[in-house]
Amino acid sequence: MSMSIVRLQPPQYGLAIHTSSPELGFALSNFTNDSRAATWNLGRDISNLLHQYLIEFIQPQTWQDLAFIAVAKGPGGFTGTRIGVVTARTLAQQLNIPVFAISSLASVAWLHHTIEPTSVYAIQLPAQRGQLHTAIYQANTEGNGLTALLSDTVLTPEAWQAKLDSCNGYKLIDAQNYLGTSVSSLLELAYCDWQQGARPKWSEALPFYGQHPV
Repeated sequence: MSMSIVRLQPPQYGLAIHTSSPELGFALSNFTNDSRAATWNLGRDISNLLHQYLIEFIQPQTWQDLAFIAVAKGPGGFTGTRIGVVTARTLAQQLNIPVFAISSLASVAWLHHTIEPTSVYAIQLPAQRGQLHTAIYQANTEGNGLTALLSDTVLTPEAWQAKLDSCNGYKLIDAQNYLGTSVSSLLELAYCDWQQGARPKWSEALPFYGQHPV
């Protein structure tokens, strides 16, 4: 009697990279039984230490275990956001895997949805020149991510308040307190898109600054 040998594929992981704030964040998961995340408050040293910390964090997994990468595309710090997106694009191009560029504000909204579920989240983040990065997200009833009621945009405090006055039943969140720690939510949002069949090319991952840095 002959027996056929079934070769099992190793579990595939998603990796999230968050560099849009002084807090560096990584998350890794196979979405079944193995997940971990870590953050470090590195300030301006993110650009110098990102690759070292990433190499250490991913072990014992290897680059070949990755099925996709998620990256915070901003808004947030200009230099940190750019470095994170460039790193994700470079890795994905070399590994020939998709990159999901996810809004930093959306990941904060999803973090709060997992902690204190509600329907609508109004997210604000201080921007330059007295303005605010803003967005309003609604949780999908199917539990598969968010829909933008107001896409990420820069507004004056007065214009933002006018938007809020026209929106009912929202939870207002100051994103500056949660950017790095929302890295696991960043990965979960990317996985929602992955499950729905999205496979964005590395070249599609672009940073969103909201404002010119000067």
